[in-house]
Amino acid sequence: MKFIADLHIHSRFSRATAKSLNFENLYMAARIKGITVVGTGDFTHPGWIAEISEKLVPAEPGLLKLKDELEAACEKQLPFTDIVPIRFILSCEISSIYKKAGATRKNHNLVFLPGIASATRFNARLDRIGNIKSDGRPILGLDAKNLLEILLETSDAGFLIPAHIWTPWFSMFGSKSGFDTIEECFEDLTPHIFALETGLSSDPPMNWRVGNIDGITLVSNSDAHSPGNLGREANLFDTDLSYPAIKDTLKTGDANRFLGTIEFFPEEGKYHHDGHRKCDVNMPPDKSHQYRDLCPVCGKPMTLGVLHRVAELATREEGGKPEKTHPYYRVIPLAEIISEIVGVGPKSKKVVYHYDKAIEALGPELDILHGMAIEKIKTAPIPFLGEAIRRMRVGQVKVIPGYDGEYGRIKVLNPEEKDRLSGQKSLFQIPKNNGSSPKKMAKAPRQSPEKKAAVLKKQNKKHKAPEKQKDTGKTQTAETNKKSDILAGLNKDQLKAATHDNGPLLITAGPGTGKTRTLTCRIAHLIKNRGVKPENILAVTFTNKAAAEMADRLSKMLGSKNSLPLTTTFHAFCFKLLKEVNHRSRNHAVIDDFDRKELVAEAIRSVKKYIIGLNIKTDAAVNRIVGAKQHLLAPTDDLGPVAGGLDAKDFAAVYEMYQHLLDVQHLYDYEDLIFKTVSFLESDIESRNFYKTRFPYIFVDEYQDLNFGQYKIIRALAPKDGNICVIGDPDQSIYGFRGSDVLYFQKFTDDFPTAEKIRLTQNYRSSETILAASHQVICKHSLNDFSLNNFSG
Repeated sequence: MKFIADLHIHSRFSRATAKSLNFENLYMAARIKGITVVGTGDFTHPGWIAEISEKLVPAEPGLLKLKDELEAACEKQLPFTDIVPIRFILSCEISSIYKKAGATRKNHNLVFLPGIASATRFNARLDRIGNIKSDGRPILGLDAKNLLEILLETSDAGFLIPAHIWTPWFSMFGSKSGFDTIEECFEDLTPHIFALETGLSSDPPMNWRVGNIDGITLVSNSDAHSPGNLGREANLFDTDLSYPAIKDTLKTGDANRFLGTIEFFPEEGKYHHDGHRKCDVNMPPDKSHQYRDLCPVCGKPMTLGVLHRVAELATREEGGKPEKTHPYYRVIPLAEIISEIVGVGPKSKKVVYHYDKAIEALGPELDILHGMAIEKIKTAPIPFLGEAIRRMRVGQVKVIPGYDGEYGRIKVLNPEEKDRLSGQKSLFQIPKNNGSSPKKMAKAPRQSPEKKAAVLKKQNKKHKAPEKQKDTGKTQTAETNKKSDILAGLNKDQLKAATHDNGPLLITAGPGTGKTRTLTCRIAHLIKNRGVKPENILAVTFTNKAAAEMADRLSKMLGSKNSLPLTTTFHAFCFKLLKEVNHRSRNHAVIDDFDRKELVAEAIRSVKKYIIGLNIKTDAAVNRIVGAKQHLLAPTDDLGPVAGGLDAKDFAAVYEMYQHLLDVQHLYDYEDLIFKTVSFLESDIESRNFYKTRFPYIFVDEYQDLNFGQYKIIRALAPKDGNICVIGDPDQSIYGFRGSDVLYFQKFTDDFPTAEKIRLTQNYRSSETILAASHQVICKHSLNDFSLNNFSG
C-alpha cells in the first residue's frame, strides 16, 4: 500500500503551538493534505497521553485510529466523498542538554513506541529523571545514548531518530553543540540508529556528501506546530500499514518500500547560509572560508549555517552520492504558492478561500504538489497555479538563502508576472457571504485582527510616496486655511509647526503647551490640505493610551468615515512589521513580564545541568537580559558591559538558553520586538527601502524617551532630509528603566542637519509659579548624567 507519513509533529501542550491542535483537526488536516500516517507527538506529556487514550483506539498492529464517532463527525466537514484510512503512530520529541567529551551537547531526538502501555512505562522512567509535565517537548539533562538505552529497555520495538540533525544550536551534528559522527553520540548503541531526520535546512543531496551516514535512511517531517503545517515535509512508503512494517522499512531502507521524501527547498531554512545579520552579510561556505569565518564588516564570528557544517563533515564533493539513495521531491506549500499568485499573506481570507477551492476541485494538497498532472491542475479556478507548480517541480524558482536566523525566500513568479496578475482582481474576489468553503477544518482560535501585509513589491506599488508639493512661494498662514477649521485656534508657534512645509522638524514642547494637539493638527493638515495619503503616514508613541488619543483626535478632525494613518506604539508597530515580513513566524505571541521571569528561571535550571556551580538569580538574569536586548546585544556578542557582576560566560549561557526557549515556542518578549525589527531593517536593504517608501511621513511623540533600539528604527526609516517630525521635552524623560536616553533628542539636529527647530512656550495648563518651581527641580538633574554608553539593569 502506498501512503505518505509525517512522523514529527507537536500537540497543543507544547509551547507556542496552535490551540486547535487536537486529534479531530489533525485527522482533517491529514485528509486535506493527503497524509495517511501521522505521529501523535508529545506522548510524554500527561495531558496529551490522556487524550490519546480517550480519543484513539487500536487499529493495525502498533497504529491507532480516531474513534468511529469522531471520525464520522470529521468526515462530514470534509469536501471528499472517498474514505481513506488515517492512522496515528506514537511519537514524541525530547530535548537533551548535557556534558559529554568536555563539551556541552544539545540535541533533539524523536522517539517511537508501538502502544500506549509501553509509552506509559517510558514516561514513568523519564518522570524520575526530569520534568515532563511543563512542556510537550521536555528538556532533560539526559545523555542521548542513555535516552536510547531507556527506550530499548522499555520496548525492543521502540526506535529513535535524531531530529533535524544539522540545525546549528540543537541537533546531533549542529555546529554549536553537536558531534562529528553518530558513534560519538550513541557509542555502542549506534547500530540501533538506522534513520536520520534531515530537517528543513538540508535535503538528501547535501546529506549524501557525508560518507559517515551512508546506509542510513534519510527521513523528512514537518515538525508541525499547527494543523496547517502538517506535511510540509513528509515520507513516501509502499508497505503494509503497520508499525512493524514502517520500522522495518526505515531500518532496511528497502527502495521498493521506502519511496523517498517530500522536501522543503533547503535554502528557505533560516540557517542555510553563513552570515551576520547585523552587518547584512550573507554568504556560502566557500566565501566564508576566505574571511576565516569572520564577518568582513565587523570582524566578529559569523553564524555558520547548515551548508557550512555539511561541508565540514563531507567526504564527497558536491554532487557526489553513495550507491544507495532514495528519491526526493521539493515542494512549496500550496498556500504559499496561492499567496504569491493573489498577492496577499498565506493566512489571509483570500488565500484560505482559494486554497479550499483548489482542494475541492483537485483533491489533497500533496497530490496536487507532487503527483498530479499539470493539465489537470490548470482546470482549477486559480490562474497560473498549474504553471507555478510546474516551475516548482523543475526547480525554476528564485532563491534567496536564509542565514543567521533569517528565513530564506523561494519565489516562482517574477515581478512583471505578479503585476499582470494583480490587475486581474476579478479573478481573485471572494464572493460575498461566502468567505470560505462550507466544508473545512474546525475553526482555530481567532487570529490577530491585524491583516497580513501583501508581498513587499506589491505593497510598494500600492503605497507610493506622494508627489512633492509645488513651492508656490507663499507663506502658510491661518488666513490661507480659512477653508479648513483644522488649524483654527493654534497660537503662532503651534501654527508654524503644523504648517511646516517639508523636511525634518524638531518641536520642543514643555508641559501643557499643546503638543498632542499640534502633532495631530499637523497630520490632519497634511492629509486634508496637502493631499498626503493617510497610509503614507506613521505616528508612533510610547503608550496605548497616547496612541488611542491621537487616533481619536484625528478621527474627529478628518471625519470618522475617512481612513486614518497608522497611529501606534513602538512595540505594536514592530510586532505588526515582524508579522508582515515573516509570514512563517507561525503565530508568534508576546509574553508578559511574569512569563518572561518563568522562562528565565527555566533557562537557569536547564543551564545548571551542565554548568556546575552556576550562581545566577532569576531577577538578576532578567534585568541583564533586558539590558542586553535594549542595547541590541545577542548571546553571542560581548556581554561584559551588561553582565553587571555576573560571570559573562555563565550569563551568556543562560541568555542563549532563554532565547532558545522563546524560539522553539514561537514567543517574543517586549525587547525582542524592537531588537528583531532593528536586525531586520538593518539587514534587508530592499525591505528597508520599501518601508521608507511606504511611510515617507514619520511622527514621533515623546522623542526624549527613545532608547537605543527605537532610535535605530527611526534612523533606519527616516532619510536625513526626510519628512520626520518629532516632538518632546528633554526635561521630561521618564522611561529610563527601558533604556531611554535623552541624548537622542539632543542628537536630532546632528542626525537631520536640515531640521527646522520650533519651541512651544505658551502654557495652557500650569501657572507661571508652578512652572518656575518645576524648572528649578529639573535643572538640578544635569543632562550630563545621560550617556549613550549607560546600560540599564
